[in-house]
Amino acid sequence: MTSPAFPWITIARAYLGVAEIPGAQTSSVIAVWLKKLKAWWSDDETPWCGTFVAYCLSEAGFVVPKQWMRALAWAEWGRPLLLPRVGAVVVFSRTGGGHVGFVVGITADGLLMVLGGNQANKVSIAPFDPARVVSYRWPNEAPLIGLGDLPVLARNGKSVSTNEA
Repeated sequence: MTSPAFPWITIARAYLGVAEIPGAQTSSVIAVWLKKLKAWWSDDETPWCGTFVAYCLSEAGFVVPKQWMRALAWAEWGRPLLLPRVGAVVVFSRTGGGHVGFVVGITADGLLMVLGGNQANKVSIAPFDPARVVSYRWPNEAPLIGLGDLPVLARNGKSVSTNEA
């Protein structure tokens, strides 16, 4: 499914399934993201949820925060939204830090479905408890569109994400 209204989501969906490589090797795809973002590191063992969000948004032509690699830095980026919307950047708290991804839907039982990187060490769509949300954000340069109800998505047996480190 592509979304011309949300080009960053179309870009993000193209990377579903990209995974880090355990050990000394690094995913060539993640290495490209790091190089394009001018990261000072080149491995996929460093938490990379912020890298994924920054890469997708920058490829879509949007400005990213200076500290794009820090999930919680995204809570100050763009403009705030009071409610989740498809395409919104969502920032979560977790023990030891944060997590960042894109809202793509909601489950029948009220969990947010989030398209993000470093979710079980890969790019995936996973369910998250909305009680963990720190902020919903929208790109300053993008019109506020698609502010209707979130689509209801199936969890497909996935457990609620609790720690994305």
